[in-house]
Amino acid sequence: MLNFLLSILAHNLRFLKEYEGAAERFRKAQDRLRDEPFDIEAWGIFIREYQRKKCADARSFYEKLIAQFPNCSKYWRLYIEHEMRAHNYEKVEKLFQRCLIKILNIDLWRCYLQYIKDTKASLPTFKEKMAQAYDFAIDKIGQDHSALPVWTDYITFLKSVEAVGSYAENQRITAVRRVYHRGTVTPMSGVEQLWKEYCTYENNTNQIIAKKMIEERSKEYSVAKRVAREFDMQNKGINRNVPSTPPVNSPEEMKQVELWKKFIDWEKSNPLRSADHAIITKRVMFAYEQCLLCLGYHPDIWYEAASYLEQSSRLLSEKGDQNASKIFAEEAANMYERAISGLLKDTLLLYFAYADFEEGRLKYDKVHSIYKKYISIEEHDPTLCYVQYMSFARRAEGIKSARAVFKMAREDKRSTYHVFVSAALMEFYCSKDKGVAYKIFELGLKKFGDCAEYVMSFIDYMLHLNEDNNTRVLFERVLTSSQLTPEKSIDVWRKFVEFESQIGDLPSINKVEKRRLAVHQTLKELEGREGSLLVERYKYLDLLPCSTAELRCLGYKDTRSTTSLHHSALPLLNHADPLSLDDDLEFKAKTEFPRPDPNQMIAFKPKQVIPTGSHPVPGGVFPPPPAASHLLTLLPPPSCFIGPFVKIDKFMEHFGEMQLPDAFTLEEDSAANGLQEMDAGTNYSANKASVLSKKRKMVNSSGDPGSDGESDNKAPARDIYRDRQQKRVR
Repeated sequence: MLNFLLSILAHNLRFLKEYEGAAERFRKAQDRLRDEPFDIEAWGIFIREYQRKKCADARSFYEKLIAQFPNCSKYWRLYIEHEMRAHNYEKVEKLFQRCLIKILNIDLWRCYLQYIKDTKASLPTFKEKMAQAYDFAIDKIGQDHSALPVWTDYITFLKSVEAVGSYAENQRITAVRRVYHRGTVTPMSGVEQLWKEYCTYENNTNQIIAKKMIEERSKEYSVAKRVAREFDMQNKGINRNVPSTPPVNSPEEMKQVELWKKFIDWEKSNPLRSADHAIITKRVMFAYEQCLLCLGYHPDIWYEAASYLEQSSRLLSEKGDQNASKIFAEEAANMYERAISGLLKDTLLLYFAYADFEEGRLKYDKVHSIYKKYISIEEHDPTLCYVQYMSFARRAEGIKSARAVFKMAREDKRSTYHVFVSAALMEFYCSKDKGVAYKIFELGLKKFGDCAEYVMSFIDYMLHLNEDNNTRVLFERVLTSSQLTPEKSIDVWRKFVEFESQIGDLPSINKVEKRRLAVHQTLKELEGREGSLLVERYKYLDLLPCSTAELRCLGYKDTRSTTSLHHSALPLLNHADPLSLDDDLEFKAKTEFPRPDPNQMIAFKPKQVIPTGSHPVPGGVFPPPPAASHLLTLLPPPSCFIGPFVKIDKFMEHFGEMQLPDAFTLEEDSAANGLQEMDAGTNYSANKASVLSKKRKMVNSSGDPGSDGESDNKAPARDIYRDRQQKRVR
């Protein structure tokens, strides 16, 4: 009894530890999802836990999961299979309605077919419904590279249908043959197996026409088999199971984008060599659909897909196929609609592209609804949308429609000063009415008088009109008002000095300079370097009155703020003067820290086996310099050298002690006898060698008392000369 109680206690303790460990994992996963809602690993922890719970308890979690990953077939399938295990078939059908059409994934569609087969078998119309489901699946995902099981299941189902009478038998044979004909010309994995089954089926059905039927299809089958092999090469490296997440520009993500675009370009190259452009477009769009399952947050993929449909629609229209052209145009519009209604509902770029597409089709009401759809979302900044909306209204419906949009923008509290600038310039350039433009600027000044960027835009407009008095009045109004703070007025004062320097007299210039200096003294920005303001007064475009060193001495810095650089035509000092830019970079490099020269670096090549003569370091070796590497390629490999081996230390010592003669000398007697007298260096080497030879003989004789010196006269073990003589004799 005691052992039984101890075992129960141990089991409870173990369960408690597991529960505490699971709670800790959940807490960490929640923290990770709070920081990064698209953390796949954190979601996986919750998925494994909720799969063990009842469907009613896990349903809310699954809804959150598919809301976060609405185009991930894996998560939809987990949700559906959980509902199927609970026999909630009504909810299963609603889930299929939500995801099946927009997610063309082979595993999800096979799950759908299995559901129809398991739940509709008892119905009297099961065969019709099953055939319709197979036809529907073949039309949607039949060209998938892994769709062979769907084709074979469909054929098996058709063969299993009972046929009573010759007419019904012929109908069944025709249906099976039609599926075989479509499947054997579709590039997919295992198409060879399907072709063998088709050949067997034709021979068993009617041997008289079997050969003819097979020969008619063999050419298209060969093309499909070739494209299927090419598909395997193009698909190499693509990860089709990763869920769509917002782009982070990681190396792995960029690699996947590159591989997907390369794969789509291959599909656009028409590997089937089909003359029907509709078939080419269908295959390309299927590739785009597969890509969007993994890269759904990349707006360029959506735009490229819609643009390709638009291009195909235009091409078919030129060829006279108006029906197909209309279908592709509607699919392009549907592609844009899916993008702005789904993952990229906050991407303004696709709204604009969609609006331009509908404007090209002269559907102006649809364009209005697109712009208003984005504006209606409260958390969006609608300023840029209003600006483009006004431009569209002017192009399509005239200036009155654009003014109506501007009225909407004025009443929207989220709008910024940009709508006033855009509306005023549109009136000036398009309506040629500078009076209306001036009134719009004045109206905006009441609302955005404290915004230096808007004030600068108003001033630039007045300068463009070349009205000196009105421009000077505007400067005084803005600078003397209490709306613009001294910090924000720096750019306006700079512009005022520039204006007076161009058209004013010397007293007016000095007066404005004094007022500007007083503002800078108030801000305490130019303490000890007030002279730098003179540079602003006398410079012109990129021409400066001082050298780079003198500018540093004056403590000169461009007084324009970062925001004013966007609408000022004057370039910065460092951007305008390339010499000063180089000097600044050199000065920074000297003052920061010494940097290595990348041109002198040698590539590091990690190796496990370190070759002889290399420079080993922890983790690998460094290759020799380029000149030495080239010399090593010219020399024979080490295995070719078998001796004699030189002791380098002794050789260098001997070489250092040698006394080389200044010139070559030859004695008369030796020359007459045909003998050449050795020089001092050669004599030294010979004497040195004879001394070493005597020492070696003495050592050998003392080491082996039984020897009589005959070993000294023996040839060396590897005598190259004698080896050659023996080869000649042979």
